[in-house]
Amino acid sequence: MNKPISESVLGIIPARFASQRFPGKPLAFLAGKSLLQRTYENAQNSKCFDHIVIATDDERIYEHAVGFGAEVFMTPVDCPTGTDRISTLLKNTPKLKDYSLIVNIQGDEPCVSAESFRAVISALTNNPDAVVGTLVTPLTCLEQAKSRSIVKCVRALNGKALYFTRSLIPGGKTDDHQGRNYYRHIGVYAFRNDFLIKYDLLEPTPLQSAEDLEQLKILEHGYTIATACVEEEAIGVDTPEDLHNLELKLCTVNISLSPAASVHP
Repeated sequence: MNKPISESVLGIIPARFASQRFPGKPLAFLAGKSLLQRTYENAQNSKCFDHIVIATDDERIYEHAVGFGAEVFMTPVDCPTGTDRISTLLKNTPKLKDYSLIVNIQGDEPCVSAESFRAVISALTNNPDAVVGTLVTPLTCLEQAKSRSIVKCVRALNGKALYFTRSLIPGGKTDDHQGRNYYRHIGVYAFRNDFLIKYDLLEPTPLQSAEDLEQLKILEHGYTIATACVEEEAIGVDTPEDLHNLELKLCTVNISLSPAASVHP
């Protein structure tokens, strides 16, 4: 175990079938393996977790996960977010309540490094007042900073999150962006177990609804989110095109993952 401090860490991958932009995404093949299996194996190889499980709402995903050796749990279809799915799983599965820290491993980001996993765990353990840790990375491209599809984070000097938004922030009175630091949010979260168990009892909040960002609900209810800054590109899969682009990227670093070797159902 290669963790920052002596904490019991459980990784949970929430996986649902009914994605609006990419139905069946967890089962889509990426260079010969499903996106879900690649995410699971990447997390395993990081050596940052005492155990990793998958939480799903779909029998097809369940059977597939069992097939590659994962421990998987069925959860209700009506969980609005991955965090709600994890919260529901913890409340209904007594044996998982013994882990002190829970990492929400995004099922559509199969390339998160071990260094980033360690960083998000440390962000939480090094800040006793925080209930959540998450990751950010510097944005050096102004066009990306302006993009509403990229979530930005504003941080305090001590690394605590002040706000998350899809808008360009910080703004400024002029169009001169020199000296402004923009940070992209990477959607990997570490939670304290006791906070996650009550997470789904928190009422939705105005800023959360306005921005469509679940992490704002945590801030609006007065809780603290600690951030760690990493030098890592966020590589997520939201569309079939993203999956194709990621496959090409993987093939450039590992010849065994060439498209010719891929098996698509």
